[in-house]
Amino acid sequence: MSSGRKDFLSQPAPENYVAGLGRGATGFTTRSDLGPAREGPTPEQIQAALTKRAQLLGAAPPTAYGGGREKGGKEEKAEEEEDERFQDPDNEIGLFAYGQFDQEDDEADRIYREVDEKMDKRRRARREAREVEERDEYERKNPKIQQQFADLKRSLAAVSEDEWANLPEVGDLTGKNRRAKQNLRQRFYAVPDSVLASARDSTQFETTIAEDGTQTEPANQGVGDGTMTNFADIGAARDKVLKVRLDQAALGSSGDAASGSSTSIDPKGYLTSLTQSELKAGEVEIGDVKRARVLLESVTKTNPKHAPGWIALARLEEIAGKIVAARNVIARGCELCSKSEDAWLENIRLNEGHNAKVIAANAIKNNDRSTRLWIEAMRLETDTRAKKNVLRQAILHIPQSVVIWKEAVNLEEDPADARLLLAKATEMIPLSVELWLALARLETPEKAQKVLNLARKAVPTSHEIWIAASRLQEQMGTFEKVNVMKRAVQSLARENAMLKREEWITEAEKCEEEGAILTCGAIVRETLGWGLDEDDDRKDIWMDDAKASIARGKYETARAIYAYALRVFVNRKSIWIAAADLERIHGTKEALWQVLEKAVEACPQSEELWLQLAKEKWQSGEIDDARRVLGRAFNQNPNNEDIWLAAVKLEADAKQTDQARELLATARREAGTDRVWIKSVSFERQLGNIDEALDLVNQGLQLYPKADKLFMMKGQIYESQNKFPQAREAFGIGTRACPKSVPLWLLASRLEEKAGAVVRARSILDRARLAVPKNAELWTESVRVERRAQNIAQAKVLMARALQEVPTSGLLWSESIWYLEPRAQRKARSLEAIKKVDNDPILFITVARIFWGERRLEKAMTWFEKAIISDSDLGDAWAWYYKFLLQHGTEEKRSDVISKCISTEPKHGEVWQSVAKDPANAHLSTEEILKLVANQLVQ
Repeated sequence: MSSGRKDFLSQPAPENYVAGLGRGATGFTTRSDLGPAREGPTPEQIQAALTKRAQLLGAAPPTAYGGGREKGGKEEKAEEEEDERFQDPDNEIGLFAYGQFDQEDDEADRIYREVDEKMDKRRRARREAREVEERDEYERKNPKIQQQFADLKRSLAAVSEDEWANLPEVGDLTGKNRRAKQNLRQRFYAVPDSVLASARDSTQFETTIAEDGTQTEPANQGVGDGTMTNFADIGAARDKVLKVRLDQAALGSSGDAASGSSTSIDPKGYLTSLTQSELKAGEVEIGDVKRARVLLESVTKTNPKHAPGWIALARLEEIAGKIVAARNVIARGCELCSKSEDAWLENIRLNEGHNAKVIAANAIKNNDRSTRLWIEAMRLETDTRAKKNVLRQAILHIPQSVVIWKEAVNLEEDPADARLLLAKATEMIPLSVELWLALARLETPEKAQKVLNLARKAVPTSHEIWIAASRLQEQMGTFEKVNVMKRAVQSLARENAMLKREEWITEAEKCEEEGAILTCGAIVRETLGWGLDEDDDRKDIWMDDAKASIARGKYETARAIYAYALRVFVNRKSIWIAAADLERIHGTKEALWQVLEKAVEACPQSEELWLQLAKEKWQSGEIDDARRVLGRAFNQNPNNEDIWLAAVKLEADAKQTDQARELLATARREAGTDRVWIKSVSFERQLGNIDEALDLVNQGLQLYPKADKLFMMKGQIYESQNKFPQAREAFGIGTRACPKSVPLWLLASRLEEKAGAVVRARSILDRARLAVPKNAELWTESVRVERRAQNIAQAKVLMARALQEVPTSGLLWSESIWYLEPRAQRKARSLEAIKKVDNDPILFITVARIFWGERRLEKAMTWFEKAIISDSDLGDAWAWYYKFLLQHGTEEKRSDVISKCISTEPKHGEVWQSVAKDPANAHLSTEEILKLVANQLVQ
C-alpha cells in the first residue's frame, strides 16, 4: 500500500533552504544571460537563518559563519573571530573544517586521482582523434580562400615573361559615364607658344653614351625653331647602348674572359674616372680640414699622452700642405709620448733628409729595446760600415731579436763572416728555426747535417727542419738510404706537432716549386693518409686534392697523390684514368704508356683502359704494339664490342681491308650487337660496296628492328642511288618503328624536300613534332623548310610558336637572329637571347659572327673562345673559329687551334657530322675534317 508520502524530489524544500549554501555557492551573472542573475542571500539573511536553526535545535553548533551569538558580551568576540577565520583560508572551521587527515584519507585521494588521470588519458586519444576529424571535416566543407586558389597559384609558375607583360591593364570604370559627361562639358583653350617651346625642348636627346656604358655631360645640341627629331643620332645612340650591353654580357663579373666571366677595364676611361674621384676626394678633404684640425687638437689637449692623436694631427697638416707645422706637431707629440714607437717613426719619416738621424738617436735613447727603431736608424745610414755599427749596438741592447740578426747577416758580404754571425745567433736564440735553416744553407752538406741535427734537438716541434733535412739528403744523393720524412712524422706525432693534411700538401707544393721533387713525393707519401680513417671517403678526398694541385700548376704533387691513392685503391679505374689524363696533358709519352700499362694490369676487365693504351700506341705509329695490346685485351675481355670495333678501326686505318672485314664478321657472330652491325654497314659503304651494305642492313634490321641508325643508313643508301621511293619507304618504316628518333624524322623530311615535295616535308615535320614535342631541332627544321621555300611570313609564325614552346634553345634563337631579323635588329635580339638562354655555344657563335661582320675582331674572338670552352665537343664551333682565324689570325694562333681541336676530337655539330659521317671522308683526320667544314661554312 502507498503511504501517501511524496518521493524525495517532490518534497518541498526545508524552511530557509539555500541551494548550494554548504558548498559556498553564490549567484553570478554572465554576458550570455538575457538579464542579471538572481542575487544570493545577503550575509544578514544567512546569519538570521542559522540563528533560527540553532534555536530550534536547542544548541549553537559551529558553522561556516560561526555559531549563534551568546547572550552577554561574547557575541562581539565571536564576530571578530569569525572575520579572522574568513581572512585566513588555512584556518577554516565549521562546515569547512576537514578535521584531522590520516593515512587512509591520503591513500584514497591518491587512488581517486590516479583513476581520474587514467580515465582522462584513455579518453584523450579518442577525443583528440575526434577533434582532428571534426576539424578536417570542417576545413573540407569550409575551405580557405588560399586553399581554393592553390591550384591556380601553382599554374602561375608556367606563365612566361611575355605573357605577364601582355596582361591587359584593368581600367578604372568607377563613375565612367559621369566623367565622360564632365569631359564633354569641359572648355578648351589655345596653348601658349611658350608651352609648346618647352615641350619641344624637353623631348630632345642631349646625352651621349660613352664606350664604357657611362653617361657623359649633356651635349649642347642646337636645333632650329622646328620640332624635327634627328633619328640618325637616336639610332646611333641605341646601337652604342646595345654594344655596351653585349660587351657586359660577354665579360661577366669575375674570372676568365673566354668563359664570359672576366672584368675588362678601359684604360682611358678608368684613368679618367680615377682622376675625377681623386679631385672629389681632394675637395672634400680641403673643405673639412679645418673641422678635422679642431677635432684632433681637442683630442691632443684632452689626452696629451695619446700618440695616435698626435700622429693623426701631423698627417692632417701634411695633407694640408703645411709640412713645417706637421713636424712641429709630431715633435711635440714625441716629447709627450716618448715611449711610443709609432710617434718616433712618424717623426723620422716627416724629417727624413733633414735631421732624421738626430731624431732616431733620441728615439733609441727613449726606446733602446725597440727593434723597429733600430732598423729605421740602420736604414738612415748610407755607409755599410755605419749600418753594421748600428746593428752591433742593437744586438747589444736586444740580443733576442731575430730581425736584427737577419739584417746583420744580410749586410755581410763574406759567407764565412755570415756563418760566424749565424752561429752566434743560434746560440743566443736557439728556438729560431729561421736562423738554424739560414746557417744550414751556408754550411757544406756534411756540416749542414750536424747543424740540422742540433736544430732538431733545439726545436723538436719544427717541421721545417725535417723538410730541410730531407732536401739535404736529396741534394747529397742519399735520399733512398734514409727515409727522413717517415722519421719526421713519427717525431712530430710524439711531440703533438703534426700539421694537417692540407698543410703538408702545401709544403710539398713548395718543395716542388723549388725543385725538390723527391722530397715533395716523400711528403705526400708519408702524410697524405694522416687523419683519415677507412670509413672516410678517402678516394674522393685524394682525387680532389690532386685536382686542386693540378689547378695550381703543381703536377709533381698531383702525381705523388695519384701514386699514393693507387697504392691504397689499386683496382679503382677512375684513379688510373685521372693519372693517365695527367700524363697525357702534362707529362711525357713514355710516362703515359707506363701508367696505362700498370692500369691494365691492375684493372684487366676495363676495356676503356685497354682502348686508351692501344690508341696511344696507334697514334704514336706503333701499329704492331697496338695490335698486341688489343690481343691482350681480347684475352681479358672476350666478346667485348668496344675492343672488337677498336680492332676493326685499327685495321681499317692501316688499310688492312680483308682483316677488318673478317674481324667484323667474327664480331657479328660472337658479339653481335646493333652497334657491330651498324659499323659493318658503315665499313662496306666506305669501301663502296653498296650491295653488301644493303644486304647487311636488311639482316641487321631483322635482328634489331628498333635500331634507328640502320633505318637511316638504308634510306641514305637508296637516296645516294636516287631511288627515292625505296628511301621514302625505309624512312617511313623507320619513323613508325622508332618514333622518338629525331635524326630519322629530319632525314625523311629532307628527302621529300629534295624530291620537291615541300608539302610532304611539312607534313612529316608536323607528325614529328607530335611524336617528339618541345624539340628544338624539329622546330628549326620546320622553319628552314618554310624559309627555303621563300615563305618568310610562315617561317616567322613558326619561329614565334617555337620560341614559345622551347624558349631556351640557342639553336632557335640563332636561326631567328641570323635569318629572320633585319640586320639592324640582330644585336638587340642577341642581347635578349643571351638573357633567356644559359650558356649555349650555338648562340655564342651567332653573337661572334655579328661582331665579325662589324669588324670588331677582339669581341668576335672572345665569343668564339667562349663557345669552344662552353662545349668543346661541338665541331662547328672549332670550324667557325678556324675560319675566322684564316682571315684575321696569326699562323701561331691557327696552329694552336688545330692542335687543341685534334686533342679534343669533337664529334657533334650540324655541318661537322654531315662531313665526318660522309663515307667519302671516312679516312680523313680531324685536322682535314676541320678544314673541310670551315670551307663549307658561309659567313
